[in-house]
Amino acid sequence: MGKIYSGTSGWAYPAWKPDFYPAKLAPAKFLGYYATRLNSVEVNYTFRRHVTAKLLAGWIAATPAGFQFAVKAHQNITHVKRLRDAGEETASFVATLDPLREEGKLGPVLFQLPPFLKCDLERLKDFLGTLPRGVRAAMEFRHVSWFADEVYGALREANVALCVAESEKIETPDVATADFTYLRLRKQDYSASAQKAIAKRVSSATQRGDVFVYFKHEDTPEGALSAEGLLAGSSTT
Repeated sequence: MGKIYSGTSGWAYPAWKPDFYPAKLAPAKFLGYYATRLNSVEVNYTFRRHVTAKLLAGWIAATPAGFQFAVKAHQNITHVKRLRDAGEETASFVATLDPLREEGKLGPVLFQLPPFLKCDLERLKDFLGTLPRGVRAAMEFRHVSWFADEVYGALREANVALCVAESEKIETPDVATADFTYLRLRKQDYSASAQKAIAKRVSSATQRGDVFVYFKHEDTPEGALSAEGLLAGSSTT
Protein backbone atom coordinates (compact mmCIF):
# COMPACT_ATOMS: atom_id res chain seq x y z
CA MET A 1 0.00 0.00 0.00
CA GLY A 2 1.42 3.32 -1.07
CA LYS A 3 1.22 6.74 0.55
CA ILE A 4 -0.69 9.77 -0.73
CA TYR A 5 1.33 12.94 -1.28
CA SER A 6 -0.97 15.88 -1.98
CA GLY A 7 -0.20 19.51 -2.73
CA THR A 8 -0.14 22.26 -5.33
CA SER A 9 2.26 23.55 -7.97
CA GLY A 10 4.02 26.17 -5.87
CA TRP A 11 3.40 27.86 -2.56
CA ALA A 12 4.39 31.55 -2.83
CA TYR A 13 0.92 33.03 -3.27
CA PRO A 14 -0.15 35.92 -1.01
CA ALA A 15 -3.62 35.68 -2.60
CA TRP A 16 -4.16 32.54 -0.52
CA LYS A 17 -4.62 34.77 2.52
CA PRO A 18 -6.66 34.49 4.68
CA ASP A 19 -8.38 31.27 3.58
CA PHE A 20 -5.21 29.18 3.58
CA TYR A 21 -2.36 31.33 4.90
CA PRO A 22 -2.94 33.44 8.02
CA ALA A 23 -3.53 37.09 7.15
CA LYS A 24 -0.33 38.33 8.80
CA LEU A 25 2.01 35.52 7.78
CA ALA A 26 5.24 36.80 6.20
CA PRO A 27 6.04 35.41 2.71
CA ALA A 28 9.33 34.00 4.01
CA LYS A 29 7.30 31.69 6.26
CA PHE A 30 4.86 30.48 3.59
CA LEU A 31 6.64 27.17 2.88
CA GLY A 32 6.97 26.28 6.55
CA TYR A 33 3.27 26.90 7.11
CA TYR A 34 2.30 25.13 3.89
CA ALA A 35 4.17 22.05 5.13
CA THR A 36 2.06 21.94 8.30
CA ARG A 37 -1.06 21.33 6.18
CA LEU A 38 0.22 19.55 3.05
CA ASN A 39 2.93 16.94 2.61
CA SER A 40 4.23 17.70 -0.89
CA VAL A 41 4.66 20.45 -3.46
CA GLU A 42 5.44 20.53 -7.16
CA VAL A 43 8.27 22.97 -7.90
CA ASN A 44 8.02 24.90 -11.17
CA TYR A 45 10.92 27.20 -10.25
CA THR A 46 13.39 24.64 -11.61
CA PHE A 47 11.90 24.80 -15.11
CA ARG A 48 13.61 28.14 -15.80
CA ARG A 49 16.23 28.46 -13.07
CA HIS A 50 18.96 26.35 -11.54
CA VAL A 51 18.72 25.79 -7.81
CA THR A 52 21.56 26.56 -5.41
CA ALA A 53 22.61 24.59 -2.38
CA LYS A 54 21.57 27.55 -0.21
CA LEU A 55 18.08 27.59 -1.68
CA LEU A 56 17.64 23.86 -1.19
CA ALA A 57 18.93 24.11 2.38
CA GLY A 58 16.18 26.64 3.08
CA TRP A 59 13.52 24.35 1.64
CA ILE A 60 14.83 21.43 3.66
CA ALA A 61 14.92 23.42 6.89
CA ALA A 62 11.37 24.70 6.40
CA THR A 63 9.79 21.28 5.95
CA PRO A 64 9.37 18.24 8.20
CA ALA A 65 10.85 14.81 7.64
CA GLY A 66 9.15 12.97 4.81
CA PHE A 67 7.91 16.07 2.99
CA GLN A 68 8.30 15.56 -0.76
CA PHE A 69 9.39 18.04 -3.43
CA ALA A 70 8.37 16.99 -6.94
CA VAL A 71 10.63 18.93 -9.29
CA LYS A 72 9.95 20.00 -12.86
CA ALA A 73 12.93 19.37 -15.14
CA HIS A 74 14.69 22.35 -16.67
CA GLN A 75 13.41 23.64 -20.00
CA ASN A 76 16.78 23.02 -21.65
CA ILE A 77 16.03 19.30 -21.37
CA THR A 78 12.39 19.30 -22.43
CA HIS A 79 11.89 22.38 -24.60
CA VAL A 80 15.29 23.22 -26.07
CA LYS A 81 16.82 19.80 -26.61
CA ARG A 82 13.38 18.16 -26.53
CA LEU A 83 14.92 15.04 -24.96
CA ARG A 84 17.43 14.58 -27.80
CA ASP A 85 21.01 14.01 -26.59
CA ALA A 86 19.91 15.28 -23.19
CA GLY A 87 21.38 12.56 -21.00
CA GLU A 88 24.35 14.56 -19.74
CA GLU A 89 22.24 17.61 -19.00
CA THR A 90 19.65 15.50 -17.23
CA ALA A 91 22.29 13.86 -15.06
CA SER A 92 23.68 17.29 -14.18
CA PHE A 93 20.21 18.61 -13.36
CA VAL A 94 19.40 15.67 -11.11
CA ALA A 95 22.77 16.03 -9.37
CA THR A 96 21.83 19.56 -8.28
CA LEU A 97 18.93 17.98 -6.38
CA ASP A 98 21.18 15.74 -4.30
CA PRO A 99 20.58 17.72 -1.06
CA LEU A 100 16.87 16.89 -1.32
CA ARG A 101 17.58 13.25 -2.11
CA GLU A 102 20.02 12.93 0.78
CA GLU A 103 17.34 14.21 3.16
CA GLY A 104 14.71 11.85 1.77
CA LYS A 105 12.70 14.79 0.41
CA LEU A 106 13.09 14.35 -3.34
CA GLY A 107 9.88 13.24 -4.99
CA PRO A 108 9.53 12.53 -8.71
CA VAL A 109 11.23 14.61 -11.39
CA LEU A 110 8.61 15.72 -13.92
CA PHE A 111 9.58 15.99 -17.58
CA GLN A 112 6.88 18.14 -19.18
CA LEU A 113 7.09 18.17 -22.97
CA PRO A 114 5.92 21.11 -25.10
CA PRO A 115 2.44 20.73 -26.64
CA PHE A 116 3.79 20.95 -30.20
CA LEU A 117 6.15 17.98 -29.78
CA LYS A 118 4.63 14.94 -31.46
CA CYS A 119 5.34 11.32 -30.64
CA ASP A 120 8.86 10.14 -31.43
CA LEU A 121 9.22 6.71 -29.87
CA GLU A 122 12.92 6.24 -30.61
CA ARG A 123 13.75 9.64 -29.15
CA LEU A 124 11.79 8.73 -26.03
CA LYS A 125 13.47 5.34 -25.65
CA ASP A 126 16.92 6.86 -26.07
CA PHE A 127 16.14 9.44 -23.40
CA LEU A 128 14.66 6.94 -20.95
CA GLY A 129 17.84 4.89 -21.25
CA THR A 130 19.88 7.82 -19.93
CA LEU A 131 17.82 8.58 -16.82
CA PRO A 132 19.84 8.44 -13.60
CA ARG A 133 19.11 5.38 -11.50
CA GLY A 134 17.37 5.70 -8.18
CA VAL A 135 15.31 8.77 -9.11
CA ARG A 136 11.60 8.59 -9.78
CA ALA A 137 10.66 10.17 -13.10
CA ALA A 138 7.34 11.09 -14.70
CA MET A 139 6.64 12.13 -18.29
CA GLU A 140 3.92 14.63 -19.15
CA PHE A 141 2.94 14.49 -22.82
CA ARG A 142 0.86 17.34 -24.18
CA HIS A 143 0.23 16.08 -27.70
CA VAL A 144 -2.31 13.29 -28.20
CA SER A 145 -0.01 11.35 -30.52
CA TRP A 146 1.93 10.15 -27.47
CA PHE A 147 -1.07 8.31 -26.05
CA ALA A 148 -0.22 4.95 -27.60
CA ASP A 149 0.48 1.44 -26.36
CA GLU A 150 4.09 1.44 -27.56
CA VAL A 151 4.77 4.60 -25.54
CA TYR A 152 3.21 3.07 -22.44
CA GLY A 153 5.34 -0.02 -22.97
CA ALA A 154 8.54 2.02 -23.13
CA LEU A 155 7.60 3.83 -19.93
CA ARG A 156 6.83 0.56 -18.15
CA GLU A 157 10.17 -0.92 -19.15
CA ALA A 158 11.91 2.10 -17.58
CA ASN A 159 9.54 2.28 -14.57
CA VAL A 160 8.69 5.87 -15.51
CA ALA A 161 5.21 7.18 -14.69
CA LEU A 162 2.88 8.55 -17.30
CA CYS A 163 1.87 11.86 -15.75
CA VAL A 164 -1.92 11.83 -15.81
CA ALA A 165 -2.72 15.48 -16.45
CA GLU A 166 -6.29 16.68 -16.40
CA SER A 167 -7.23 20.09 -17.77
CA GLU A 168 -9.79 21.85 -19.94
CA LYS A 169 -7.53 21.38 -23.00
CA ILE A 170 -6.41 17.77 -22.85
CA GLU A 171 -6.85 14.75 -20.61
CA THR A 172 -4.22 12.06 -20.37
CA PRO A 173 -5.47 8.46 -20.34
CA ASP A 174 -5.33 6.98 -16.86
CA VAL A 175 -2.69 4.36 -17.63
CA ALA A 176 -0.32 2.97 -14.99
CA THR A 177 3.27 2.58 -16.18
CA ALA A 178 5.32 2.68 -12.95
CA ASP A 179 5.28 1.64 -9.31
CA PHE A 180 3.97 5.09 -8.36
CA THR A 181 1.31 7.45 -9.75
CA TYR A 182 1.62 11.12 -10.72
CA LEU A 183 -1.54 13.23 -11.15
CA ARG A 184 -1.77 16.90 -12.21
CA LEU A 185 -5.31 18.18 -11.70
CA ARG A 186 -5.38 21.41 -13.66
CA LYS A 187 -9.05 22.29 -14.02
CA GLN A 188 -10.12 25.64 -12.62
CA ASP A 189 -12.19 24.06 -9.85
CA TYR A 190 -13.66 20.75 -8.81
CA SER A 191 -17.16 20.19 -7.46
CA ALA A 192 -17.74 18.20 -4.28
CA SER A 193 -18.74 15.17 -6.34
CA ALA A 194 -15.65 15.54 -8.54
CA GLN A 195 -13.43 15.66 -5.45
CA LYS A 196 -15.05 12.49 -4.13
CA ALA A 197 -14.30 10.80 -7.44
CA ILE A 198 -10.68 11.99 -7.24
CA ALA A 199 -10.36 10.62 -3.71
CA LYS A 200 -11.67 7.23 -4.83
CA ARG A 201 -9.32 7.21 -7.81
CA VAL A 202 -6.33 8.10 -5.65
CA SER A 203 -7.20 5.50 -3.01
CA SER A 204 -7.36 2.83 -5.70
CA ALA A 205 -3.97 3.91 -7.08
CA THR A 206 -2.31 3.40 -3.68
CA GLN A 207 -2.69 -0.32 -4.30
CA ARG A 208 0.16 0.05 -6.82
CA GLY A 209 2.38 2.37 -4.76
CA ASP A 210 2.77 6.00 -3.72
CA VAL A 211 0.51 8.58 -5.33
CA PHE A 212 1.59 12.18 -5.98
CA VAL A 213 -1.32 14.58 -6.62
CA TYR A 214 -0.96 18.27 -7.48
CA PHE A 215 -3.82 20.70 -7.88
CA LYS A 216 -3.68 23.89 -9.90
CA HIS A 217 -2.29 26.80 -7.86
CA GLU A 218 -3.31 30.02 -9.62
CA ASP A 219 -4.29 33.05 -7.55
CA THR A 220 -6.93 31.51 -5.31
CA PRO A 221 -6.58 29.04 -2.44
CA GLU A 222 -9.03 26.46 -3.82
CA GLY A 223 -6.27 24.15 -5.05
CA ALA A 224 -4.51 24.10 -1.69
CA LEU A 225 -7.79 23.51 0.13
CA SER A 226 -8.69 20.68 -2.25
CA ALA A 227 -5.27 19.10 -1.70
CA GLU A 228 -5.78 19.35 2.05
CA GLY A 229 -9.24 17.83 1.77
CA LEU A 230 -7.81 14.88 -0.14
CA LEU A 231 -5.30 14.20 2.65
CA ALA A 232 -7.96 14.59 5.33
CA GLY A 233 -10.26 12.17 3.55
CA SER A 234 -7.54 9.58 3.09
CA SER A 235 -6.71 9.66 6.80
CA THR A 236 -10.28 8.71 7.70
CA THR A 237 -10.65 5.81 5.30
